[in-house]
Amino acid sequence: MTEVYLNGKYVGDVDSPLEFVERVKQDRRAGSLAGEVNVHYDKVLDEVHVESARGRCRRPLVVVKDGMPLLTERHIKQLERGEISWSDLVAQGVIEYLDAAEEENALVALSDKEITPEHTHLEVSAISMLGVMTGLIPYGDFIQSARLIIGSKGIKQAVGLYASNYPLRMDMDVSLLHYPQSPLVKTAIYDVSRYAEHPVGQNIVVAIMSYKGYNMEDAVIINKGSIQRGFGRSTYFRPATAMELRYSGGLMDNIGLPDKDVKGYKSEQDYRLLEDDGIVYPEAKVAEGDVIIGKTSPPRFLSNMEEYSLASNIRRESSVALRHGEEGIVDFVAITENEEGNKLVQVRLRDLRIPEIGDKFVSRHGQKGVVGLLVPEADMPFSESGIVPDLIFSPHGIPSRMTISHILELLGGKTAALSGREIDATTFSGEPEAALREELCNLGFDERGVETMYNGVTGEVYQAKIYVGNMYYLRLKHMVANKIHSRARGPIQLLTRQPTEGRAKEGGLRLGEMEKDTLVAHGASMVLKERFDSDKTVVPVCEGCGTIAIQDSLKDKRYCPICGENVEISDIEMSYAFKLILDEFKSLGLYPKLKLRSKY
Repeated sequence: MTEVYLNGKYVGDVDSPLEFVERVKQDRRAGSLAGEVNVHYDKVLDEVHVESARGRCRRPLVVVKDGMPLLTERHIKQLERGEISWSDLVAQGVIEYLDAAEEENALVALSDKEITPEHTHLEVSAISMLGVMTGLIPYGDFIQSARLIIGSKGIKQAVGLYASNYPLRMDMDVSLLHYPQSPLVKTAIYDVSRYAEHPVGQNIVVAIMSYKGYNMEDAVIINKGSIQRGFGRSTYFRPATAMELRYSGGLMDNIGLPDKDVKGYKSEQDYRLLEDDGIVYPEAKVAEGDVIIGKTSPPRFLSNMEEYSLASNIRRESSVALRHGEEGIVDFVAITENEEGNKLVQVRLRDLRIPEIGDKFVSRHGQKGVVGLLVPEADMPFSESGIVPDLIFSPHGIPSRMTISHILELLGGKTAALSGREIDATTFSGEPEAALREELCNLGFDERGVETMYNGVTGEVYQAKIYVGNMYYLRLKHMVANKIHSRARGPIQLLTRQPTEGRAKEGGLRLGEMEKDTLVAHGASMVLKERFDSDKTVVPVCEGCGTIAIQDSLKDKRYCPICGENVEISDIEMSYAFKLILDEFKSLGLYPKLKLRSKY
């Protein structure tokens, strides 16, 4: 007897598991059972599992019977005329939804040409094995699987028209491409997802060649003329927010121009852009440190009786100012209320971002690279017909990554640009390479996609023919302006006295073990010493008992908490983090004794 489980619970036994499974499937296709039910026979455990619970990933497949799919030409014509719908096909049992378990008992054909009598199902479309983003990649069947996934991740990070109502939104950290285009080489998913309404890239001319080594290690070289004409140009938006909060005792924040007697008042220069209501005016150019929303708050700590009196006007300054490294133009100011009825002020800043060295670009095939050089248009290589590439891609990115689809898109893009039509490059059913080559040849170009090119600097002809064509390139949101960071001296943490962490806090750049090794290898001992001096401190240590002594600066004397005053105390240079761990040991009842000896 074979055990039967319903949603993981034992419900009974059956004599013939295969007949039982087949009966459940027939009833489901006939409509006697709910379409959400899936059944799976596990031969190894000799168990039948019937599943109807939520949370299962299910996908549609065409039912195949005796080597013939149940979906016929008549069905397709009825669908085209609108006489039947998808749900009708499901109700008729022509299409059914399988979950991961039931798919173990199924043999699925990719196309109707592959069907044999053993097959149980047929894919609705071969591209349905891919997700929406991955389905956007042209010629996805000519690419290594890992790169296909990387390519879909790249599309998600691309800058484009993310929402058509962007002027009314206060989104955090978004970019908007100025001149988005629909691709020349596209897949069926582009029409299904209505991609043309929110494109994220631009069609450009790409040449595959090296240029003075500036595109090694995946870097790309961009024509400066293309950037001046608007390639990759975008605007970066970022909001700043302030709220009038209410505190206990009837105190509350106040958005407005702070008075000069307020605790923590900045200079008048910092408040120069604020209007009478304490909010910056639209289209104001702001930079690091400028106040954009003026605000004062009630005192936090009641340090003495004078502050406790509500009559005294000792408020503190809590304005919203631009952080370290930020700049831009005030784009939009919104004054409203939050859920609690408190006043809420939002200021949106915008910043024009023109592609520069260090910005990230990617093709749809996971071929990502940062800009390594911007070349004046006069120095770029050019073809016989005067075509100058917008971007130069390194040939070393192709062999090891096996992104043949990248090369095919160049060929397809070139054909599309010359013939004035869009190329269908849907995975498993795109226009074949041979047809593209033939069309390119008929248009008067080399069918291999190569052209004779000339050195833009010297005018000499290149010995090798250069592979050049049109391609859809995307600019990613990872821009060097958001990431560039350096510091000399700056703020330190209160506890460890080491530099703060992170770009926003003007933090230090940490040197790890490997960075230390590079300086050791150079023999740069003084640089190494200086790098590790970020929390250097001088501590008085008792020579007698080896504990940290006390320096009384008011009485101008020093003494040991154990040995008293009549003992020699030496100043020792150490890391503050080390001094801190000695204090931690003391708190555990351990005695950290420092044994001192002369340096000389």
